[in-house]
Amino acid sequence: MGHPVGRESGGAVQPELPPGQRLQRGWPVTHYGPVPKFRPERWEFRVFGATADGDKHCWNHEEFSALPYASVVGDLHCVTKFSMLAAEWGGVLASTILELAPPDPAVTHVMVWAEYGFSSNLRLSDFVADRTIFATHKGGELLTAEHGFPLRLVVPHLYAWKGPKWVRGVEYMTADRRGFWEERGYHNVGDPWEEQRYSYQEVPGEGPEL
Repeated sequence: MGHPVGRESGGAVQPELPPGQRLQRGWPVTHYGPVPKFRPERWEFRVFGATADGDKHCWNHEEFSALPYASVVGDLHCVTKFSMLAAEWGGVLASTILELAPPDPAVTHVMVWAEYGFSSNLRLSDFVADRTIFATHKGGELLTAEHGFPLRLVVPHLYAWKGPKWVRGVEYMTADRRGFWEERGYHNVGDPWEEQRYSYQEVPGEGPEL
């Protein structure tokens, strides 16, 4: 994304962090609300909204688990100011979903939906980024329920709230609208390198048109 990846310090290359962030060695559990109970027989991943064919596309858990598996290495930057660097995430690339369920050419944004009606909006350009992934694994191991099992979205170049835990589907949109945290005062884009934490920092063009 054109951001620095390291700096020299004492003869060794030290990881570069976005402004205001601190390096986190472990992986704290952070989320709003309770951890949902996973029921595989009821689980379904949906793609709907402005699809190219006008239809809704669905996969049950067995079908989604059979989709092409990929792995990416990406950071996780929490808006609470900790960063976990160079984690290995495994799962289904967002680009794979776009290929299987293409959006209408007019689509500019997506809304990622999760359990309990939680949502997060993304520009289509962020959703199609090479390392945006619907993760089922971290470091080669299945995610725990607290960290989003069976499925969480990881968007390494944005703050972690833009990638919800317990994802259940994607809505294609031809106009932007705010998700759960964005409606509650968080920045509509969420670039950690620009320290886009809160909505009052937005400039024209970064939020939905009124």
